[in-house]
This record gives sequence, structure tokens and C-alpha cells, in this order.
Amino acid sequence: MFLNDFQPKKCLMDKSLLENLEIALSQSPENTALRFTIIYQYFEFDEFERCAELIAEVKTDDLEIEQQLIAARVFLALAQYEQALSTLTKASPESDLLKSKIHHALNERESAIAFYELAVEENPALEDLEYAKLLQAATVKTPGGSRMKLRVISNDNTDDIEITRLVHPQDEKVTFDDVGGLEHVKKQIRKKIITPFQKPTLFSRFKKRIGGGILLYGPPGCGKTLLARATAGECNAKFYNVAISDILDMYIGESERKLHAIFEQARANTPSVIFFDEIEALAAKRQNTREATSSKLVSQFLSELDGFAQDNQGVLILGATNVPWALDPAFRRPGRFDRVVFIAPPDQEARNNIVQGLLRDRPGGDSIDARKIAKQTGGFSGADLMNLVESAVDEAIDESIENGREIPLSEGHFEQALKDSKSTTLEWLTMARNYAKYANDSGQYDDVVTFLKKYGK
Repeated sequence: MFLNDFQPKKCLMDKSLLENLEIALSQSPENTALRFTIIYQYFEFDEFERCAELIAEVKTDDLEIEQQLIAARVFLALAQYEQALSTLTKASPESDLLKSKIHHALNERESAIAFYELAVEENPALEDLEYAKLLQAATVKTPGGSRMKLRVISNDNTDDIEITRLVHPQDEKVTFDDVGGLEHVKKQIRKKIITPFQKPTLFSRFKKRIGGGILLYGPPGCGKTLLARATAGECNAKFYNVAISDILDMYIGESERKLHAIFEQARANTPSVIFFDEIEALAAKRQNTREATSSKLVSQFLSELDGFAQDNQGVLILGATNVPWALDPAFRRPGRFDRVVFIAPPDQEARNNIVQGLLRDRPGGDSIDARKIAKQTGGFSGADLMNLVESAVDEAIDESIENGREIPLSEGHFEQALKDSKSTTLEWLTMARNYAKYANDSGQYDDVVTFLKKYGK
């Protein structure tokens, strides 16, 4: 599982060229660079015994670090662990990481942990959280140097079983490959959100906070929820999909207690992502409500985001809304939902990808021209496209029932479905245009303005 670490960027040769190189090496056996070019090629062909024969003809102490790493990987592949360790005589972070993995293969856990922590300390970019889990080593530390703390939920009034039900992570993992389009947004999220989760030690070195709040906004049905789940999947984090109906409670104080318990659960299981869909139900402007209980819930939410006693290191809070203008301005303060991402209706290329995905594995799906459909569905959201495909499928099923045999999807089915389908994003974009024009002093709707300038016609 560890043999591909530190792999040089080389191309595989065919065997005839490799044989010619061996002839050249026999004429100049002192050519170490040529020898290790050959060794690397045999390694890629899984011919480890031949690699070991070539290594045996040189003194490993005289090798460069990169050559020692290749030699040690050969011995590791052959399960010659002591030989692999003795080969690594020159110090480097990469060498320490490989030593860790050799000790792990020898079931020498303490040595494996020590060398892993040394490698990451010298080069945080080598951090591998999956390998750290194998070692059961808590190597992720807070900027202050103390290990991340686990918190215990203590709530006398809210049943523990109920909280477990509310925040139980979803088992199905979703990644960006499952999200059609939104390439610009994915790139932005990968840079600003996912990388800090994957390299926490490096970010801690620069005292860069991991986690925080991200607000996703845009028309309904454009993939905000799916993108949130994919972000959690890319981070390899636990994903807590919190339903607003599970938070709001008729009894005074219970909503605040449930919200606090959910945050505590996430803090105790970092890295984690809490996702609030329709977040305006919990974060509406306080001046617009006459109920003191609603104002208290907003205050509790703000306290959980950055309260004095809270430690949200490693917890990412994602919120999605169709009405960003309805949120209390306090949520936009730096340190809370200070990163805002506009999820626009899919462009033509994205619509093509979405339709192709929706047609996959359906009878006749391969015969449908997805690009043609994409051209005809400007302004459609992902949900609109799903409804279009489902309508076409209904047409095919009805025809199959009438004919007593399976009738695959055809262009005719989609032509009929298009007559009955329309975009649901136009109303939202019209409203957003007004806010972007008259209430954009802070520039929070600049992405909407850019989108409307490009696609408004």
C-alpha cells in the first residue's frame, strides 16, 4: 500500500529498450544513474527480484537519497524489512516517512509513530491522515501546540438518543465526481476549504484556522446540498446533515440545547462538516421577528460559531440558502460565515454533463443527444433537468405499457417532455437582480452581477 510514495515522474519503457540499457550498463557498471533508471523500470514491472540483484552490485551508503529511497522500496516490496532500514542511511523527511512505514510493516508501532511525526514535523506536506489513522496516532495539533480535545455532550434536557439520531453521519460518500458542472466553484472550494483539511499541520504552522463557516447561496435546485456533501467527502470528514425541523422545538430553550449538542458532537469527532440547509430558518434577521425565542436561537447560533468558550478547530460549518438577504448581518462577520459561494444555474457544458449522468444506465439513454438537450434548456437548474428526464422516462414507460414491450428512451420522448417543462430559476434571478442593483454596498452579490451580465439575455 505504501510502494508508490516518492515516485519519480518517469515513463515506462518497453522491454526491448530495457534490454538495450542493460547491455549498456554491462559496459559501464559504475554508471549509477543508468543503473537506477533500469531499477526503477523493473520496479514498475513488479520485477523486484531483478531490482534487488542490480542493487546488490552497489554500495548503498554511497547512493543519493532518491536512490536509497528506491532501493528501500524494493526491499520493502520483497518483505526484507531489515535490509530496507539499513539502506536508508541518509536523513530526509521522505526517508523518515518510509522508515515509519517499514516499522509499521514490522508491527513496531512506537517506532512507526516516532518516524512519522518526525517526517511531518520536518515537512508538513508529507502528512497523510489515512496513514496516521492506521498508526492510531493523533498527529493533528492546534496552533497552540496542544492536541485537539474531545468534548463530551452533557445535556440533561435533551435525550442523548435523540441527539445521536439528529447528527448521525451519512454513510454514503459523495465526491466532486458526483457533481455535474460547477468547476469554478469546485476549484475555489478545493483551494480554500479542502486543502486545509488535508494538510492541517502545514496550516497550523502558519496559524491558519481550519474550518469556519461557508455560506452557499443561489436558486433552488442548483446543487447546494449535493455540493456540501461532496465537500465533506473530499475532506474525508464526517458529514452531519442537520434538518431544521429537528432543531426547532416548541419548548422554550430546547432549540438552543439541541443546536449546542449538535456542535458538541461535531467538535468531538473532527474533522467534521455540519450542514444546515435552509439556514435562514435559524439565522433570520432578529429585527424582523417579534418572538424573543427566535432571537435567542440566533444568538445561540452566533455563540456556537465563535463563542469565547468554543473550539471549532477542524469543524466546517456549511449553510445553504435561497434567500441570503434574509440572514442576520451578524452571521457575515469575519470568523463566521465569512466565505460566501454563489451556486449559479449550470451553464451549457454543465447541463450536458448532468443530462449524461441522468441518462446513464437507462434503456436508450446512450442514443439521446445530451448536447442538444443542453442547448435547449438554458436557465434550467439541476432539479429542472432531473424533472425533464423523469418526464421523458414517464413517456417511455407509458408507451412501453401500451405496446406490451420495453420501448427505450428516444428523442420524441424528450421533445414531448420539453413542452411540459420550464425553468424554475428565472423568478429567483429576477429577485436577485434587484438586490444586486440596490443592496450590494458590501459587494456580497458581485458574483450574481457577473452571472447576470454574462447570461442575463
